[in-house]
Amino acid sequence: MLSAGQYNNMIDALKESLWKQFGASIDMLKNAIQLCPEEYWIANKKIFYTIYHTLVFLDYYLTIPAGNFSSPLPFTLTEADHIPKDAIDDVVPDRIYTKKELLDYLQACRNKCYQVINNLTPEKLTERWIENPGTMNYPVLELLLYNMRHVQHHAAQLNLFLRQGINNAPRWVSRAEEELG
Repeated sequence: MLSAGQYNNMIDALKESLWKQFGASIDMLKNAIQLCPEEYWIANKKIFYTIYHTLVFLDYYLTIPAGNFSSPLPFTLTEADHIPKDAIDDVVPDRIYTKKELLDYLQACRNKCYQVINNLTPEKLTERWIENPGTMNYPVLELLLYNMRHVQHHAAQLNLFLRQGINNAPRWVSRAEEELG
């Protein structure tokens, strides 16, 4: 049986490790955006869309509880028969946003992620994040891991696009720099 102090130390260590790795994933995305010439993503809409999609869903999955989401960069929901009406399936940006707009959104999402993780409690870790009955129903801890994997997946895609398109890609980020608390 853990003492109260050991239990609190374990929760603090979990939050610190979660932030260090999630923050590193966000930093890798930021580095890819910063390296990408704006004219390159305007010419290659797949790159812009990957960045936009990643940021919207990063923000969306950090909105706890589900259902209170509003993006500062507007989008239109795609229509799909198999997706419940109030679920987000995929988004279409209302326009091509600038690098500065996307980097500002990324910083807002990074700050939000830091706050979500920093404010985790044992109860919050196991709270359910339910997008819609029958779609996503995860404990908050699992949702954070899912979200981190999603960001890292798309950061890796962007690195591949950059390597193929401009023969350059950002380096690996092993840990976020900021400490929690």
